[in-house]
Amino acid sequence: MTPLTARHLRFRSLLITPILSIGILVLQASSFALGTTPVTIASTVPSNGDVNPYGIARVPRTTGSLVRGNILVSNFNNSKNQQGTGTTIVQIAPNGTVSLFAQIDANTLPGPCPGGIGLTTALAVLRDGWVVVGSLPTTDGTSATAQAGCLLVLNNQGQVVETFYGSLINGPWDMTALDGGNTAELFVTNVLNGTIAANGKVVHGGTVVRLVLAVSQTAMPNLQSITVIGSGFPERSDPNAVVIGPTGLGLSPDGSTLYIADSLSNRIAAISDPLTRNSSAGKGTTVTKGGNLNDPLGLAVGADGNILSVNGNNGYLVETTPGGLQIATVLLDSTGNPPGAGALFGLVPVQGQGIYYVDDATNALNLLH
Repeated sequence: MTPLTARHLRFRSLLITPILSIGILVLQASSFALGTTPVTIASTVPSNGDVNPYGIARVPRTTGSLVRGNILVSNFNNSKNQQGTGTTIVQIAPNGTVSLFAQIDANTLPGPCPGGIGLTTALAVLRDGWVVVGSLPTTDGTSATAQAGCLLVLNNQGQVVETFYGSLINGPWDMTALDGGNTAELFVTNVLNGTIAANGKVVHGGTVVRLVLAVSQTAMPNLQSITVIGSGFPERSDPNAVVIGPTGLGLSPDGSTLYIADSLSNRIAAISDPLTRNSSAGKGTTVTKGGNLNDPLGLAVGADGNILSVNGNNGYLVETTPGGLQIATVLLDSTGNPPGAGALFGLVPVQGQGIYYVDDATNALNLLH
């Protein structure tokens, strides 16, 4: 089979034939032992003034400019606070040391990225030092100018080496990855399928796609296949968030289940056999709905298999068992009106340290011990 590149992806057919805030704990036997003492690690604002941190990923191994255990954070907005125009990824050490990992210039990309650069929550770091980040760009910060974007692949020095784009990559909004060494599988939500044309009305075009990459330390990732494994998720444009649709993704520890934050349905969804399925599971099955969920956005899975999600309409983190029992909530941000709304996106749980998360209200990387 001929490997897929940026040139081929456009014509590929559908293979379906993770400032100090107030911590308030409501605990019911939480196996992750959620704490109540969030601390600010560092500001996420680089020298060019980009704001609105979205994506977050932990570096698994030291290579090039990447340092094991550090956290990468992608910014969605520019210094004028225009959404979909952020171009930077910062690297933050647990001790608060901050460096600029990448500042991406849309005019010097090695491949197409329709619309330019607006870095989203879709962010992953592979063991061989490759960084993949999503772009859902606008020209003026409004949903009316949003375009399809792409997935950008960067080397361990922060340089973009290739792009993945095309009909199945349409507004990449969030991502999780399974790194198998020579092979990596990326799971990406897309939120622009018919969304802008609907002019604020809900459409059911949101997708989850699986990209299989051949990876090594010496050659840039080679896209082998792309498959739609979830479809029909509700999505709509939004003046405050550009778009609302399926967002956070997380794999169960055994890889048998992919969890999705289905924001507009106010639920956590599950897709079975995400590593091997060759057809869409539709909107998946419902793990939990309502309750403490309030527009779930960012999502991650702990080592114990419990699902951690953060709400878009308030500042709460919610812990849910794979069986659907919501067992704990923690208030991570109480600022704004309504309190905590729009503050939380990416999060990463790290055993022995806590949960790292970005706070858009304060443009900071925080840690919940």
